[in-house]
Amino acid sequence: MRFLPQSIAGVFVVEAAPHIDERGAFARTFCTQEFEAAGISFTTAQINLSTNPKRHTLRGLHYQDPPYAEAKFVRAVRGRAFDVVVDLRRNSPTHRRWLGIELDSRKMNAVFVPEGCAHGFLTLEDDTDILYQMGRLFVDGHAKGVRWNDPAFAITWPAPPALISPRDAAYADYGNS
Repeated sequence: MRFLPQSIAGVFVVEAAPHIDERGAFARTFCTQEFEAAGISFTTAQINLSTNPKRHTLRGLHYQDPPYAEAKFVRAVRGRAFDVVVDLRRNSPTHRRWLGIELDSRKMNAVFVPEGCAHGFLTLEDDTDILYQMGRLFVDGHAKGVRWNDPAFAITWPAPPALISPRDAAYADYGNS
C-alpha cells in the first residue's frame, strides 16, 4: 500500500498495490502495521456500507465532535464517487480548507479522514457503494453536519446533487453551527 499525504494534515490517499494475473487481482486494502509505519494510529471499531443506486447522490458533510470524533477510512467498493474532506479543526493551519478525491473501485484507492474533519461524497455513477471503516463507534445524538454548498468552504463539486436527504440539505452554514 502507498500512503500519499494530502494538503490537509492527517489526510492520506491510500493506494492498493494489486497483484494481477489471469485470475484477476488481489490486493491488501488495510493493514494496521502499514498504517502505523505511515504514522497513522487507526483501528477499526465499526464498518459501514453505503449503497447508492443513483448517480449524483450526495451524502454529507458529516462529523462528530470530541469526545466522539471519528476517523474514517473510506473507499468505493463499486462505482466511483467524488469524496470530500473539510478540515473543521479550529487550531489547524488548514481550518475550513477542503479537498476532493475521486474514489474509484477499479483503482482500489481510498482516503483516510482524521478526527475533526467533515466528510461527504457525490456519486459519479449509478450503483456506487462506499465502504467506511470507522475508528470509533457511532454515538446516537452526536452526529453533526455542515451544508454541502456552505460558502465558508466554496467546494467545487463536479455536479449538483440530484438526490440528497432533507437532513443533509438543511444543515446550517458552518459559521452558524
